[in-house]
This record gives sequence, C-alpha cells and structure tokens, in this order.
Amino acid sequence: MLAGTLAGGIATAAQMFAWWLTDVPVWATLLRDARLTAAIVMGREALQVPAAGGLPWDVLFVATLVHLALSVAYALPPARLASRLRGLPALGAGAAYGLAIYVVNMYGFTVVFPWFALARDPATVFAHLVFGLALAALCPGLSERSR
Repeated sequence: MLAGTLAGGIATAAQMFAWWLTDVPVWATLLRDARLTAAIVMGREALQVPAAGGLPWDVLFVATLVHLALSVAYALPPARLASRLRGLPALGAGAAYGLAIYVVNMYGFTVVFPWFALARDPATVFAHLVFGLALAALCPGLSERSR
C-alpha cells in the first residue's frame, strides 16, 4: 500500500515537471486532470469549470482519493513479484508495467470514460513510466522492511 501511495505521488510530481519543461500550464492542466479523474465518481458534472472561478475543493478531494485508490490497486500485482526480480530486470519490468497501465487507463478506460482521451500526451506516458519504475524501486525495499 505504501509503495503505491509513494509511486503515485512520485508519478504526479514527474508529470507536473514534464508539463513545466514543455511549457504546458501546470496548474490549469492539473485542475483539468483532477476534473477528468473526479468525474469517474462524481459524473460528468465534475468536468465543468466553475464559472465563479476558485478552487473546486470537492473535485480535488475526490480526484485525490481516486488517484490514491488506483495507485494502491495497481501496486498490488508487482508487490507480489518484488522478491523475484532485482536490479535492471526489475526496472525493465516496472517500466513495462507502467506503460501497460498507461494503455489500460488511456485507451481501456476511455471506452467507459471517454473524457480521458484529453490526457493522452507525452507527459502522461512519462508519468506512467515513472510510476512503474518507482514501484520497481520501492517494492523490494518495503517488502524486506516488513519481514
């Protein structure tokens, strides 16, 4: 659970950094992605930008919970394999896993949640790659500490 939480946070920071490097408006894009994510639970109403401006705290809260839940859920399969792979093979498997999650999220989920197609960009690919790499790096150490 901790590995998923940490990897999700690291991936989010990496995505924001990628946006910044490529001159994508970081705050506006983060709020857009929060709306896309919150709409999974809240429905299409969450996709609307408030006319009055301000921070949509309910949307941010729900998006954070959904992101956390998905990060933890996606960490469970590789956590079981963490003791079998080490070093470069583990990182390679983590990178492949992160890219597979990208395909599931950005192409599979869009069948049910078509608005996610807006987030198909290089920064999102990079974030999923970082998520997989972070899991590969974190899972073995965390599983050893729990023994």
